[in-house]
Amino acid sequence: MSDLHGDKSFWLATHGPYTPNPPVSGDVQVEVAIVGGGYTGLSTAYNLRKNHPGMTVAVLEGEVIGYGASGRNGGFSMTLFGMEPTVTKLLFGQQRTVEAHRYMERAVDCVDTLIREHQMQSEYWFPGFLRVATTPGYVKRIQRDLKILTDLGIHGIEWLDAERVRAEVHSPLFLGAWWEPRCGLLNPAKHVRELKRVAQQLGADVYERTPVTAIERGTRYRLHTPGGVVVADRLVLATNAYSHLLPELASKQAPVFTHMVVTAPLSATQLEAIGWKQRQGIEDARNLVHYFRLTADHRLAMGGSDVTLAYGRHMALDLNPRIFADLERDVVRLFPSLQGVSFTHRWGGPVSVPLQMVPALGYLGDRRAVYSLGCMGHGVSLSHLNGQTLADLISERSTDLTDTWFVNRRVVPWPPEPLRFGISQLVRGYLRLEDRLHE
Repeated sequence: MSDLHGDKSFWLATHGPYTPNPPVSGDVQVEVAIVGGGYTGLSTAYNLRKNHPGMTVAVLEGEVIGYGASGRNGGFSMTLFGMEPTVTKLLFGQQRTVEAHRYMERAVDCVDTLIREHQMQSEYWFPGFLRVATTPGYVKRIQRDLKILTDLGIHGIEWLDAERVRAEVHSPLFLGAWWEPRCGLLNPAKHVRELKRVAQQLGADVYERTPVTAIERGTRYRLHTPGGVVVADRLVLATNAYSHLLPELASKQAPVFTHMVVTAPLSATQLEAIGWKQRQGIEDARNLVHYFRLTADHRLAMGGSDVTLAYGRHMALDLNPRIFADLERDVVRLFPSLQGVSFTHRWGGPVSVPLQMVPALGYLGDRRAVYSLGCMGHGVSLSHLNGQTLADLISERSTDLTDTWFVNRRVVPWPPEPLRFGISQLVRGYLRLEDRLHE
Protein backbone atom coordinates (compact mmCIF):
# COMPACT_ATOMS: atom_id res chain seq x y z
CA MET A 1 0.00 0.00 0.00
CA SER A 2 1.31 3.47 -0.81
CA ASP A 3 2.10 5.73 2.10
CA LEU A 4 -0.79 7.31 3.99
CA HIS A 5 -1.11 10.86 5.28
CA GLY A 6 1.65 12.13 3.01
CA ASP A 7 0.29 15.64 3.53
CA LYS A 8 1.18 15.45 7.24
CA SER A 9 4.96 15.76 6.77
CA PHE A 10 7.86 15.51 4.34
CA TRP A 11 8.93 12.36 6.21
CA LEU A 12 5.59 10.63 5.63
CA ALA A 13 5.33 11.85 2.03
CA THR A 14 8.74 10.36 1.13
CA HIS A 15 8.59 7.24 3.33
CA GLY A 16 7.61 4.88 0.52
CA PRO A 17 5.13 1.99 0.69
CA TYR A 18 3.66 1.22 4.07
CA THR A 19 0.91 -1.25 5.01
CA PRO A 20 -0.77 -0.54 8.36
CA ASN A 21 -1.64 -3.37 10.71
CA PRO A 22 -5.34 -4.32 10.89
CA PRO A 23 -7.52 -2.61 13.53
CA VAL A 24 -8.94 -4.37 16.58
CA SER A 25 -11.70 -6.78 15.60
CA GLY A 26 -13.85 -8.38 18.28
CA ASP A 27 -12.76 -8.71 21.91
CA VAL A 28 -9.06 -8.67 22.85
CA GLN A 29 -7.72 -9.60 26.31
CA VAL A 30 -4.28 -8.35 27.40
CA GLU A 31 -2.36 -7.55 30.55
CA VAL A 32 -1.34 -4.05 29.37
CA ALA A 33 -3.11 -1.84 26.84
CA ILE A 34 -1.19 1.18 25.52
CA VAL A 35 -3.14 4.05 23.95
CA GLY A 36 -0.95 5.86 21.41
CA GLY A 37 1.39 4.35 18.82
CA GLY A 38 4.11 7.00 18.78
CA TYR A 39 7.63 6.86 20.22
CA THR A 40 6.37 6.77 23.83
CA GLY A 41 3.80 4.01 23.36
CA LEU A 42 6.02 1.80 21.21
CA SER A 43 9.02 2.30 23.52
CA THR A 44 6.83 1.31 26.48
CA ALA A 45 5.69 -1.83 24.65
CA TYR A 46 9.27 -2.68 23.69
CA ASN A 47 10.52 -2.30 27.27
CA LEU A 48 7.62 -4.23 28.79
CA ARG A 49 8.23 -7.20 26.50
CA LYS A 50 11.98 -6.96 27.02
CA ASN A 51 11.61 -6.99 30.82
CA HIS A 52 8.63 -9.42 30.95
CA PRO A 53 8.73 -11.71 27.89
CA GLY A 54 5.49 -13.48 28.86
CA MET A 55 3.43 -10.31 29.30
CA THR A 56 0.64 -9.66 26.78
CA VAL A 57 0.84 -6.07 25.47
CA ALA A 58 -1.32 -4.29 22.89
CA VAL A 59 -0.62 -0.87 21.36
CA LEU A 60 -3.71 0.95 20.03
CA GLU A 61 -3.03 3.68 17.43
CA GLY A 62 -5.98 5.79 16.32
CA GLU A 63 -4.61 6.48 12.82
CA VAL A 64 -1.44 4.86 11.49
CA ILE A 65 1.99 4.63 13.08
CA GLY A 66 3.72 7.95 12.39
CA TYR A 67 0.55 10.02 12.01
CA GLY A 68 1.12 12.09 15.16
CA ALA A 69 4.14 14.02 16.40
CA SER A 70 6.39 10.96 15.97
CA GLY A 71 6.09 11.23 12.17
CA ARG A 72 6.17 15.02 11.89
CA ASN A 73 8.97 16.32 14.12
CA GLY A 74 12.42 17.61 13.17
CA GLY A 75 14.22 14.37 14.07
CA PHE A 76 16.55 15.82 16.74
CA SER A 77 17.58 13.35 19.46
CA MET A 78 18.92 15.94 21.91
CA THR A 79 19.44 16.81 25.59
CA LEU A 80 17.33 19.99 25.79
CA PHE A 81 14.70 19.62 28.53
CA GLY A 82 11.56 21.70 28.84
CA MET A 83 12.02 25.32 27.76
CA GLU A 84 15.66 26.05 28.69
CA PRO A 85 17.91 25.52 31.75
CA THR A 86 17.19 29.01 33.13
CA VAL A 87 13.44 28.36 33.27
CA THR A 88 13.85 24.90 34.85
CA LYS A 89 16.25 26.30 37.47
CA LEU A 90 13.92 29.21 38.26
CA LEU A 91 10.88 26.96 38.76
CA PHE A 92 12.45 23.81 40.20
CA GLY A 93 15.91 24.65 41.54
CA GLN A 94 19.52 23.69 40.81
CA GLN A 95 19.50 20.02 41.78
CA ARG A 96 16.46 19.22 39.66
CA THR A 97 17.97 21.07 36.70
CA VAL A 98 21.00 18.78 36.92
CA GLU A 99 18.82 15.66 37.26
CA ALA A 100 16.80 16.71 34.22
CA HIS A 101 19.91 17.19 32.09
CA ARG A 102 21.30 13.81 33.21
CA TYR A 103 17.99 12.16 32.29
CA MET A 104 18.16 13.76 28.84
CA GLU A 105 21.78 12.65 28.33
CA ARG A 106 20.66 9.13 29.15
CA ALA A 107 17.70 9.53 26.77
CA VAL A 108 19.97 10.45 23.83
CA ASP A 109 22.22 7.48 24.62
CA CYS A 110 19.12 5.23 24.86
CA VAL A 111 18.07 6.12 21.28
CA ASP A 112 21.63 5.68 20.01
CA THR A 113 21.95 2.22 21.61
CA LEU A 114 18.50 1.10 20.44
CA ILE A 115 19.18 2.03 16.79
CA ARG A 116 22.59 0.36 16.74
CA GLU A 117 21.51 -2.76 18.64
CA HIS A 118 18.54 -3.45 16.35
CA GLN A 119 20.11 -2.07 13.15
CA MET A 120 17.11 0.23 12.71
CA GLN A 121 16.86 1.83 9.27
CA SER A 122 16.18 5.31 10.64
CA GLU A 123 18.50 7.42 8.41
CA TYR A 124 20.42 8.09 11.61
CA TRP A 125 23.69 9.86 12.25
CA PHE A 126 25.25 11.40 15.35
CA PRO A 127 26.69 14.78 14.38
CA GLY A 128 26.25 16.81 17.59
CA PHE A 129 24.27 19.98 18.24
CA LEU A 130 24.82 23.73 17.84
CA ARG A 131 22.65 26.23 19.71
CA VAL A 132 23.49 29.36 17.79
CA ALA A 133 23.32 33.03 18.80
CA THR A 134 22.17 35.44 16.08
CA THR A 135 22.15 38.66 18.17
CA PRO A 136 24.28 40.00 21.07
CA GLY A 137 21.32 39.38 23.41
CA TYR A 138 21.22 35.74 22.43
CA VAL A 139 24.98 35.46 22.97
CA LYS A 140 24.36 36.50 26.58
CA ARG A 141 21.42 34.10 26.94
CA ILE A 142 23.35 31.05 25.69
CA GLN A 143 26.44 31.90 27.74
CA ARG A 144 24.23 32.31 30.83
CA ASP A 145 22.62 28.88 30.27
CA LEU A 146 26.03 27.35 29.64
CA LYS A 147 27.35 28.84 32.88
CA ILE A 148 24.36 27.49 34.83
CA LEU A 149 25.07 23.94 33.61
CA THR A 150 28.85 24.24 34.04
CA ASP A 151 28.46 25.62 37.59
CA LEU A 152 26.21 22.65 38.37
CA GLY A 153 28.95 20.22 37.32
CA ILE A 154 27.71 19.38 33.83
CA HIS A 155 30.54 19.21 31.31
CA GLY A 156 30.96 18.31 27.65
CA ILE A 157 29.31 21.47 26.30
CA GLU A 158 31.51 24.35 25.11
CA TRP A 159 31.20 27.86 23.72
CA LEU A 160 32.31 28.49 20.13
CA ASP A 161 33.00 32.08 19.12
CA ALA A 162 31.78 33.55 15.80
CA GLU A 163 34.87 32.50 13.87
CA ARG A 164 34.70 28.89 15.08
CA VAL A 165 30.97 28.45 14.51
CA ARG A 166 31.15 29.99 11.02
CA ALA A 167 33.95 27.58 10.21
CA GLU A 168 31.37 24.83 10.87
CA VAL A 169 28.34 26.46 9.20
CA HIS A 170 28.57 29.57 7.01
CA SER A 171 25.91 32.04 8.14
CA PRO A 172 26.64 35.76 8.46
CA LEU A 173 24.21 35.91 11.40
CA PHE A 174 26.01 33.40 13.63
CA LEU A 175 27.81 35.24 16.46
CA GLY A 176 28.68 32.16 18.52
CA ALA A 177 27.20 28.84 19.62
CA TRP A 178 26.84 26.25 22.34
CA TRP A 179 28.48 23.10 20.94
CA GLU A 180 27.36 19.75 22.33
CA PRO A 181 28.61 16.49 20.80
CA ARG A 182 25.67 14.46 22.22
CA CYS A 183 22.94 14.79 19.56
CA GLY A 184 21.64 12.45 16.89
CA LEU A 185 19.48 13.13 13.83
CA LEU A 186 17.00 10.71 12.29
CA ASN A 187 14.10 10.41 9.87
CA PRO A 188 11.08 10.51 12.21
CA ALA A 189 8.63 8.47 10.11
CA LYS A 190 11.14 5.76 9.23
CA HIS A 191 12.29 5.58 12.83
CA VAL A 192 8.84 5.23 14.42
CA ARG A 193 7.95 2.46 11.99
CA GLU A 194 11.23 0.72 12.74
CA LEU A 195 10.34 1.05 16.44
CA LYS A 196 7.05 -0.69 15.63
CA ARG A 197 9.02 -3.50 13.97
CA VAL A 198 11.30 -3.90 16.99
CA ALA A 199 8.38 -3.90 19.47
CA GLN A 200 6.56 -6.52 17.41
CA GLN A 201 9.68 -8.68 17.16
CA LEU A 202 9.71 -8.81 20.96
CA GLY A 203 6.07 -9.90 20.94
CA ALA A 204 3.96 -6.75 21.35
CA ASP A 205 0.73 -6.52 19.32
CA VAL A 206 0.18 -3.27 17.40
CA TYR A 207 -3.25 -2.28 16.12
CA GLU A 208 -3.65 0.67 13.73
CA ARG A 209 -6.77 2.66 12.77
CA THR A 210 -8.04 1.83 16.25
CA PRO A 211 -9.25 5.01 17.96
CA VAL A 212 -10.25 4.48 21.59
CA THR A 213 -13.75 5.99 21.91
CA ALA A 214 -14.32 5.30 25.63
CA ILE A 215 -12.47 3.84 28.61
CA GLU A 216 -14.38 2.06 31.41
CA ARG A 217 -12.56 1.58 34.70
CA GLY A 218 -13.65 -1.45 36.76
CA THR A 219 -11.82 -4.48 38.08
CA ARG A 220 -10.26 -4.39 34.61
CA TYR A 221 -10.14 -1.64 31.98
CA ARG A 222 -12.48 -1.86 28.99
CA LEU A 223 -11.29 0.18 26.01
CA HIS A 224 -14.00 0.63 23.41
CA THR A 225 -12.97 0.93 19.75
CA PRO A 226 -15.03 0.91 16.53
CA GLY A 227 -14.13 -2.75 15.89
CA GLY A 228 -14.30 -4.25 19.35
CA VAL A 229 -13.36 -3.99 23.03
CA VAL A 230 -9.87 -4.37 24.50
CA VAL A 231 -9.94 -5.63 28.09
CA ALA A 232 -6.74 -4.97 30.06
CA ASP A 233 -5.45 -5.28 33.62
CA ARG A 234 -3.31 -2.16 33.25
CA LEU A 235 -3.40 0.95 31.10
CA VAL A 236 -0.76 3.24 29.58
CA LEU A 237 -1.87 6.61 28.15
CA ALA A 238 0.96 7.55 25.77
CA THR A 239 -1.03 10.37 24.20
CA ASN A 240 1.24 13.41 24.76
CA ALA A 241 -0.18 16.34 22.70
CA TYR A 242 -3.56 14.60 22.29
CA SER A 243 -3.96 14.12 26.06
CA HIS A 244 -6.50 16.97 26.44
CA LEU A 245 -8.97 14.74 24.54
CA LEU A 246 -9.02 12.37 27.56
CA PRO A 247 -11.02 13.66 30.55
CA GLU A 248 -8.47 12.34 33.10
CA LEU A 249 -5.62 14.29 31.46
CA ALA A 250 -7.48 17.27 29.99
CA SER A 251 -6.00 19.94 32.25
CA LYS A 252 -2.41 18.64 32.44
CA GLN A 253 -1.24 19.98 29.05
CA ALA A 254 -2.23 22.13 26.09
CA PRO A 255 -1.39 21.36 22.45
CA VAL A 256 0.59 23.99 20.55
CA PHE A 257 1.31 23.57 16.84
CA THR A 258 4.79 24.00 15.43
CA HIS A 259 5.43 24.17 11.67
CA MET A 260 8.17 23.11 9.23
CA VAL A 261 9.28 23.66 5.65
CA VAL A 262 11.84 21.80 3.56
CA THR A 263 13.71 22.81 0.43
CA ALA A 264 14.30 20.86 -2.74
CA PRO A 265 17.59 18.90 -2.61
CA LEU A 266 20.51 21.35 -2.56
CA SER A 267 23.12 21.21 -5.29
CA ALA A 268 26.80 20.60 -4.55
CA THR A 269 27.40 24.32 -5.14
CA GLN A 270 24.68 25.33 -2.69
CA LEU A 271 25.98 22.91 -0.07
CA GLU A 272 29.53 24.20 -0.55
CA ALA A 273 28.35 27.79 0.00
CA ILE A 274 26.81 27.04 3.39
CA GLY A 275 29.54 24.70 4.65
CA TRP A 276 27.82 22.47 7.22
CA LYS A 277 30.03 19.52 6.34
CA GLN A 278 29.46 17.86 9.73
CA ARG A 279 25.66 18.18 9.28
CA GLN A 280 24.99 19.09 12.93
CA GLY A 281 21.52 19.75 14.27
CA ILE A 282 21.00 23.47 14.92
CA GLU A 283 18.63 25.57 17.02
CA ASP A 284 18.82 29.28 17.70
CA ALA A 285 18.28 30.90 21.11
CA ARG A 286 14.90 32.53 20.52
CA ASN A 287 11.99 31.71 22.84
CA LEU A 288 10.08 30.62 19.72
CA VAL A 289 13.09 28.82 18.31
CA HIS A 290 14.12 28.06 14.77
CA TYR A 291 15.38 24.47 14.47
CA PHE A 292 17.08 23.37 11.28
CA ARG A 293 19.05 20.51 9.79
CA LEU A 294 20.00 18.78 6.57
CA THR A 295 18.16 15.64 5.47
CA ALA A 296 19.73 12.46 4.13
CA ASP A 297 18.99 13.65 0.57
CA HIS A 298 20.62 17.09 1.17
CA ARG A 299 17.53 19.23 1.71
CA LEU A 300 17.46 21.96 4.33
CA ALA A 301 14.55 21.51 6.75
CA MET A 302 13.57 24.33 9.11
CA GLY A 303 10.85 24.57 11.73
CA GLY A 304 9.66 26.91 14.44
CA SER A 305 9.64 30.75 14.20
CA ASP A 306 6.17 30.94 15.78
CA VAL A 307 3.39 28.60 16.93
CA THR A 308 -0.34 28.16 16.35
CA LEU A 309 -2.49 27.89 19.48
CA ALA A 310 -5.25 25.30 19.71
CA TYR A 311 -8.68 26.03 21.20
CA GLY A 312 -10.72 23.33 22.91
CA ARG A 313 -10.63 20.02 21.06
CA HIS A 314 -9.74 21.61 17.70
CA MET A 315 -6.66 19.85 16.25
CA ALA A 316 -6.84 20.69 12.51
CA LEU A 317 -4.15 23.35 12.75
CA ASP A 318 -1.32 21.84 10.70
CA LEU A 319 -1.23 24.59 8.05
CA ASN A 320 -0.28 28.20 8.77
CA PRO A 321 0.63 30.12 5.57
CA ARG A 322 2.02 33.10 7.51
CA ILE A 323 4.46 30.94 9.48
CA PHE A 324 5.43 28.97 6.37
CA ALA A 325 6.25 32.29 4.61
CA ASP A 326 8.26 33.44 7.63
CA LEU A 327 10.26 30.20 7.69
CA GLU A 328 11.03 30.39 3.96
CA ARG A 329 12.19 33.99 4.43
CA ASP A 330 14.29 33.00 7.46
CA VAL A 331 16.09 30.22 5.58
CA VAL A 332 17.36 32.82 3.10
CA ARG A 333 18.06 35.37 5.85
CA LEU A 334 20.33 32.85 7.60
CA PHE A 335 21.85 31.58 4.35
CA PRO A 336 21.77 34.37 1.73
CA SER A 337 23.47 32.10 -0.83
CA LEU A 338 20.19 30.11 -0.97
CA GLN A 339 18.28 33.05 -2.47
CA GLY A 340 15.75 31.60 -4.94
CA VAL A 341 15.76 28.07 -3.48
CA SER A 342 12.45 26.25 -3.91
CA PHE A 343 10.45 24.68 -1.08
CA THR A 344 8.68 21.39 -1.68
CA HIS A 345 6.86 20.50 1.58
CA ARG A 346 5.15 22.47 4.34
CA TRP A 347 3.47 20.91 7.40
CA GLY A 348 2.76 21.23 11.09
CA GLY A 349 2.07 19.14 14.15
CA PRO A 350 1.17 19.41 17.83
CA VAL A 351 3.59 19.85 20.74
CA SER A 352 2.50 19.09 24.32
CA VAL A 353 2.95 22.01 26.74
CA PRO A 354 2.24 21.74 30.50
CA LEU A 355 1.72 25.03 32.32
CA GLN A 356 5.17 24.81 34.01
CA MET A 357 6.83 23.90 30.70
CA VAL A 358 8.47 20.65 31.80
CA PRO A 359 7.41 17.02 31.16
CA ALA A 360 5.10 15.04 33.42
CA LEU A 361 4.55 11.31 33.74
CA GLY A 362 3.36 9.00 36.47
CA TYR A 363 0.41 7.13 37.92
CA LEU A 364 -3.16 8.17 37.19
CA GLY A 365 -5.50 7.45 40.06
CA ASP A 366 -4.07 4.13 41.20
CA ARG A 367 -1.09 2.02 40.16
CA ARG A 368 -2.96 0.32 37.34
CA ALA A 369 -2.74 3.33 34.98
CA VAL A 370 0.14 5.58 33.93
CA TYR A 371 0.51 8.52 31.56
CA SER A 372 3.18 10.60 29.82
CA LEU A 373 2.92 14.09 28.32
CA GLY A 374 4.66 17.46 28.03
CA CYS A 375 7.63 16.75 25.77
CA MET A 376 7.74 20.48 24.89
CA GLY A 377 9.00 19.83 21.36
CA HIS A 378 12.15 18.01 22.53
CA GLY A 379 10.54 14.59 22.64
CA VAL A 380 12.51 12.36 20.27
CA SER A 381 15.01 11.22 22.88
CA LEU A 382 12.81 11.98 25.91
CA SER A 383 9.90 9.82 24.73
CA HIS A 384 12.11 6.75 24.31
CA LEU A 385 13.43 6.92 27.88
CA ASN A 386 9.96 7.85 29.15
CA GLY A 387 8.80 4.56 27.62
CA GLN A 388 11.33 2.76 29.80
CA THR A 389 10.16 4.74 32.84
CA LEU A 390 6.48 3.97 32.11
CA ALA A 391 7.31 0.27 31.72
CA ASP A 392 8.93 0.33 35.18
CA LEU A 393 5.98 2.23 36.69
CA ILE A 394 3.25 -0.01 35.27
CA SER A 395 5.24 -3.08 36.40
CA GLU A 396 5.53 -1.48 39.87
CA ARG A 397 9.30 -1.67 39.70
CA SER A 398 11.12 0.95 41.78
CA THR A 399 14.13 2.13 39.75
CA ASP A 400 16.31 5.21 39.42
CA LEU A 401 14.05 6.24 36.50
CA THR A 402 10.84 6.07 38.54
CA ASP A 403 12.55 8.14 41.28
CA THR A 404 13.20 11.08 38.89
CA TRP A 405 11.62 14.29 40.23
CA PHE A 406 9.28 14.95 37.30
CA VAL A 407 7.82 11.44 37.61
CA ASN A 408 4.64 11.63 39.71
CA ARG A 409 5.15 15.37 40.17
CA ARG A 410 2.14 17.52 41.01
CA VAL A 411 1.08 19.06 37.71
CA VAL A 412 -0.27 22.61 37.92
CA PRO A 413 -3.43 22.44 35.80
CA TRP A 414 -4.31 24.64 32.85
CA PRO A 415 -7.61 26.45 33.50
CA PRO A 416 -10.65 25.54 31.38
CA GLU A 417 -11.49 27.24 28.09
CA PRO A 418 -11.73 30.08 27.20
CA LEU A 419 -9.33 31.08 30.00
CA ARG A 420 -6.72 28.55 28.85
CA PHE A 421 -6.68 30.00 25.34
CA GLY A 422 -6.43 33.53 26.75
CA ILE A 423 -3.46 32.61 28.98
CA SER A 424 -1.81 30.83 26.03
CA GLN A 425 -2.18 34.01 23.96
CA LEU A 426 -0.61 36.11 26.72
CA VAL A 427 2.34 33.70 27.13
CA ARG A 428 2.95 33.56 23.37
CA GLY A 429 2.63 37.35 23.15
CA TYR A 430 5.27 37.81 25.85
CA LEU A 431 7.65 35.31 24.20
CA ARG A 432 7.21 37.01 20.81
CA LEU A 433 7.80 40.47 22.32
CA GLU A 434 10.98 39.31 24.04
CA ASP A 435 12.24 37.81 20.78
CA ARG A 436 11.52 41.09 18.97
CA LEU A 437 13.41 43.08 21.59
CA HIS A 438 16.43 40.77 21.22
CA GLU A 439 16.30 41.12 17.45
